Amino acid sequence: MPSSTSPARSAPRRLPKAGSDPAAAVVMLLEAHGPRVRAAALRLCRNRADADDAVQDTFLQAFAKWHTFKGEADPGTWLYAIAVRTCTARWRRDARGGERGGKGGSSRRMPALSQLMPWQETTVMQAAAAPVDEVPEPERHEAVARVQAEIARLPEHLRVVTILKEVLELSVQDTARTLGLAENTVKTRLHRARLALRKAMTAKAAAVEAPTPIFEKQVCLDLLKAKMDAMDRGGVHAGFAVPQAELCARCRAVFRELDMVQDACSQLGAGDLPAKVRQAVLAGLRQAEAEAGRLGRPRRGRPPRRAGGGVAKRTGGRG
Repeated sequence: MPSSTSPARSAPRRLPKAGSDPAAAVVMLLEAHGPRVRAAALRLCRNRADADDAVQDTFLQAFAKWHTFKGEADPGTWLYAIAVRTCTARWRRDARGGERGGKGGSSRRMPALSQLMPWQETTVMQAAAAPVDEVPEPERHEAVARVQAEIARLPEHLRVVTILKEVLELSVQDTARTLGLAENTVKTRLHRARLALRKAMTAKAAAVEAPTPIFEKQVCLDLLKAKMDAMDRGGVHAGFAVPQAELCARCRAVFRELDMVQDACSQLGAGDLPAKVRQAVLAGLRQAEAEAGRLGRPRRGRPPRRAGGGVAKRTGGRG
C-alpha cells in the first residue's frame, strides 16, 4: 500500500519540519495535501461551498497551531486531523440548525451487523459474478455511483474512518492516530462500513443467482475476516488478497463486490485543488500573518481570518 501521506497517485513533495516558519510550512502542506484535504472535505461536508470554506479554515487553523506540531507524527496526518475536526464541526452545526438529523450524520438507523452479512442473500451482483473483462462499463459506473452516494448517508463514526482509510488511503495506524482511536476500533468501524456500502451497491444492481456455499458458515466467517484484513492493508491493488484457491464461487463473487466498494472509495480521493480555493488560502495566510504582527509564529489564542472577512472557526482539541 502507498504510504499514508504520499499516495501513489501524487508525486512525493517536500514536507515541513517542526519548528519551521509557519507560513512556509503551511504553503508546503497546501502543495502536498491540498487536493486530498478538499477531497475529504467534499465527503465530510456534503456541500461544495461548505467544503471549500472548510479547506480554507483547515489551512488557517494549521497556521495558527503550527507551533503545537512537535514532529512526532507525519505533518500530513496532523493536517488531516485538523481537517476532520473542521468538517465535522460544520456538519454538526448544520444538524443543530435542523438541516440534517442525528449527531452530525444521517438520522437513518444502521441495520444490525447480522443484516449486513451476505449469508442469507440468494443473489450476487451480475458484475461480480462475471469475468473482470466482461463487466459492462455502464454497470461498473452505476455501482461506483451507488457506493459514493451511500458514503454520505453513513453515520458520522463510520463515514469518517471510511474517508480517511478508503478515500485518502491512510493506513489503519494513521487513521487511528488521526482520530485518537484504538486500531481495533478503526478496523471494526471500517468492516461495518464496507458491508453497509456493499449492501447499498448490490441492492439495485443487476443480479444472478448466488452459487451455493460449499463451506461451513464458520469457514466463511474466517474467510471474510481474512478478506477484511487484506483490505485493511490496502487490498488487491496493494497486493493483499485472499488466495483464490481457498474460495468457492460464492465467496469469490462477494469478495469481488467488496473490491468494487474499495475501488469506488479510492476514486473519490482523486482530483485537484481549484485555483480559486488555493488563492483564497494563500490570501488568508497573508492576512493572518499581517494580523499576527510578525512573520513566523502567530499569536496564540487568536483565530486567523478567512479571506473575505470571516473569522475561521476554532474546532477545539489539539492539532
